[in-house]
Parts: sequence; C-alpha cells; structure tokens
Amino acid sequence: MTDPNAAAPPPAPAGPSGLQAALVRFAVRRPGIVVALALALVVYGLAALTSAKYDVFPEFAPPSVTVQTEAPGLNPEQVEVLVTQAVEGAVNGLPGLASLRSNAIQGVSVVTATFRAGTDIHRARQLVGERLAGVAGRLPQGVAAPTMTALTSSTSAILLAGLTSDSRSLMDLRTVADWRVRLRLLAVPGVGEVLVYGGDVRSIRIQVRPQDLVRFRIGLADVLAAGRKATGVRGAGFIDTVNQRITLQTEGQSVTPAAVARTVLINEGGASVVLGDVADVVDGPEPAISAALVDGKPGVLMMIGAQYGANTVEAAAGVEAALAELRPGLAKDGIVLRDDLFRPAEFVAQATGHVLQALALGGILVVAVLVVFLFDWRTALISATAIPLSLIGAVLVLGAFGLSLNTMTLGGLAIAIGEVVDDAVIGVENAMRRLRENRRLAAPRPEAGVVLDAILEVRVSVAYATFAVLLVFLPVLALTGVPGRLFGPLALAYILAVLASLVVALTVTPALARLLLAGRKTPPDGTQPRKTLPAREPPVARAVRGAYVR
Repeated sequence: MTDPNAAAPPPAPAGPSGLQAALVRFAVRRPGIVVALALALVVYGLAALTSAKYDVFPEFAPPSVTVQTEAPGLNPEQVEVLVTQAVEGAVNGLPGLASLRSNAIQGVSVVTATFRAGTDIHRARQLVGERLAGVAGRLPQGVAAPTMTALTSSTSAILLAGLTSDSRSLMDLRTVADWRVRLRLLAVPGVGEVLVYGGDVRSIRIQVRPQDLVRFRIGLADVLAAGRKATGVRGAGFIDTVNQRITLQTEGQSVTPAAVARTVLINEGGASVVLGDVADVVDGPEPAISAALVDGKPGVLMMIGAQYGANTVEAAAGVEAALAELRPGLAKDGIVLRDDLFRPAEFVAQATGHVLQALALGGILVVAVLVVFLFDWRTALISATAIPLSLIGAVLVLGAFGLSLNTMTLGGLAIAIGEVVDDAVIGVENAMRRLRENRRLAAPRPEAGVVLDAILEVRVSVAYATFAVLLVFLPVLALTGVPGRLFGPLALAYILAVLASLVVALTVTPALARLLLAGRKTPPDGTQPRKTLPAREPPVARAVRGAYVR
C-alpha cells in the first residue's frame, strides 16, 4: 500500500525553453522542412544577386542640394551681393540644414546646401524648390531664375565619351553633342545628367557698325529688339468661324545669319533699313567657358552622371547601348565617337571581382581547415553550409536596406567568412561527440534526442560568443561624417553575416546533423545504427590534444 502521507516525488525537470530552444527543437523534429527552406533561400539569394546594385563605394557624401543662377554681365562682387545673398537668405533655415556654401564668379552664382545625415534628399529638394519660387522676382533684370542641379550620386560618373572629327568644325561637334547625343543619353534609365565640355556653342552674332547707326539714326535698343523679333517664335492666335476654330501658325523665325540680316529696322518713305545695313550678321561661337582634348586633339567631352541610388553597372550598359545606336549615324557624318575614355563600371567589376575572389579563396581555406580538423566529410559539409547561407542572408538584408554591393560591404563579408562557421562548428562537433558517447552505451538513447540535447547544451555559449564578437564592430556604426558613411556598411555587413550564422547554427545545423549524423532509430538488438561515425577523434585533434592538456 502507498503511504498517503508520503511526500510526492519531485516533478521532472522541464526542458530548456525560449526562442532558441524552440528553433532547435523544430529543426531536429522537422529537418526536411528546414533544409527545404534553406535551399529556397539559396535559390532566391542567387537570383537576387543578379539584380543587386553594384558600386565601387557606398554613398559617402551627405545629402546636398546645389543651386545655380546665371547672371550675365555681372562681376563676382555684384553676383555675390545681388544674387548669392538672395539665394542664401531664401534657403537658410530649412529643416535639417547643416551648412551653406557659396561661390560667386563672373556671371554665375553657386550655392550648396548640405543637410544632416539621414535627411530625405527628395524632401530636401522639394523644400529648396519652394523657397526658390519667390526669389526670381527679387533678382536684377537679366538674371535667370535660380535652378537646382540634377540629383546625382557621390560617385556619379558613369562614362566619359568624346567626339572628334577631321572634317567637321568644333561648332558642328558641339551642336551634335547638345542636340543629338545628349538628349538620347538623358533618356537612358539611371542617367541623371550629361555635362558637355569643349567645342563651340553656335550663336548668331550681330556686330554693329557704329558709323552706320549714326548715319541711319538708329539706336542699339532698336537693333536688340529687331534681333529678338527675328529669332523669336510668337503665337498668331486663332480665328473663329461658324463651324470651327482655325489656329494660325507663324513661319517667320530666322535661323540663319542671312535671314536675320534681312530683318527690317525702320521703314520710312517706302525705303527700308535692314540689320545688314548697320551690322555684320555672322555665325560665331559663344564665349568659351570650357575646352576639351580627346587623344590630344580638340573635341567635345561628355560626362554622363548617374542618378541618385542608380545601379552603376546597369546604367553604364544602357549608356553603351545608346552610344552603339548613335555610332553609325555619327560615322556617316564624319564624327568619331569614343566611349572608352573613362568607364567606372570597369573599376566596379575589378573591385568586386577581387573581393569575390577573396571570398572564394577564404571559403576554400575554411572548408580545408574543417576537413583537416574534423576529418569527416559530413561534419565538414554541415559546418561549411553556414558560409553561403550566412552570406546570402546578409546580402538580402543589405538589399532590403537599400545598400549596394561595393568594396566596403563585400569587404565586411570577406572579414566575416571565417567567423560564420564558428557557431556551426561548435554545434556539430558537440553533436558528434555526444553521438559517439551514446553509441558506446549499453542502452543507447534515440539519436534524434541526443542531437537535440547536444545542440541545446552549447546554444547559450554560442549566442554569448556571437554577441561578444559583434560588440567589437558596434563602435564602427557610431562613426560620423565621411568615415562613418564609408566604414558603416562594412561593419553592418559583418554584423548581419554573423547574426545570420547564429540563425543557421540554431536551425540548419541541427537539421543537417539529424539527417547526416544520427540514425533514424536504434536497432532493437543493440547494434550500431545504420549511419556510422568515426570511432575516434580526428587525427589532428588527437595530435594537438597532448600539448593542449599540458
């Protein structure tokens, strides 16, 4: 009989709890699902790599907006007082504004507004545009309205192309660059601006003869008004009839020097005085503000800049395709197109290629070390799977944050490649040791439970070790300025890869250990399970154990 007064036996100790324990239990009990999800992650990650953004460096420049104002005829002092100060007064005080810099030269005012890190550049440009709307009315007569330059990335250059010719003038080259090549390139996705340097900008010059002005009693204001009328386009309005409205179109625009010279200045007594009677009307270049040489010959250079956040490699490919379309037509006109002067996409390919080679070499060395020290292909395979899974997981998160794959982020992944296998090695080595001990018992336990207990036994240590390593890189994320924007992505890539390796160690590693190391069940006769394990420790481990113990 049972004594009713006897104390109840103590309850059996509950198993480990928490998120880590739940992940490990699910991985051991449902290894097929975990491995299938891991394979799906690899396939999705490889597909995402083909469309990822590639660049040489991360976006290291702070958000900034540049405002340019053309002030023809004004000297630098007048530009500073009359134009620059007006623009600065309008922009100053915007939310998030960190600093204002200005530069006033003859005929041009440049104001650069720099905003604090993290400011939405598109919202900043909208705020600047709203402030500039009321500035144009306060500027002197003849000064153009302030305009914002195109939004480009800090490493904006996509391509540097050049135009040369042995039979065409510099004016023809500049005209082709401005009205054919530039407009086509601006239509390429990812292109933010096309800056044209060199050549002669075509203009119609009216060179007055003062003695003729005096003879015909004509002033300069009359000549200017006649020139504007001759080259301008005006609407002629419309005529309403009973049935319809007829739109009138003028065809009197003069686009050649001869046509402009025939413009009538005055008409008295049936006689007319035209521009050609008081001035020489000729084609001529505007005052030069830039010059360019292509292979030592005068020509035209075009700097193609990328849009903010654009994929440099894809944009470069689109620009090259557009130039290939234009090349036959240009060659027919006697113009040579050079698109190999400067191509940053080559630097992107070389830089990322070198880092990818380092990643591949590091992965091979890590796998070799695993094989040597573990001396079992299954344990080495389980540990090595942490490398692609961790790196792909980190790349996917970087893409979700909008970061590109560049030398800094890839460098962070290269640094982490030796660290991402540590968590998996600890777990699989302990599982191997516990399985070997279990098989030497007279009554072996179910090996799935052994794997589960072995992984749970080291999970806390693995987590603590992982977070201890991450603490080293956290100060890098706190860097400010250009160093922070350059090295922050490196530290972030490393941290994400190591965190991904911890998730792999708690999910994929237990699942593969259950599938590759543990037998499905222990035979009833007590013999070894179908999947055999090395009877002894690896030779290298045995060789160094003596020195380690001493």
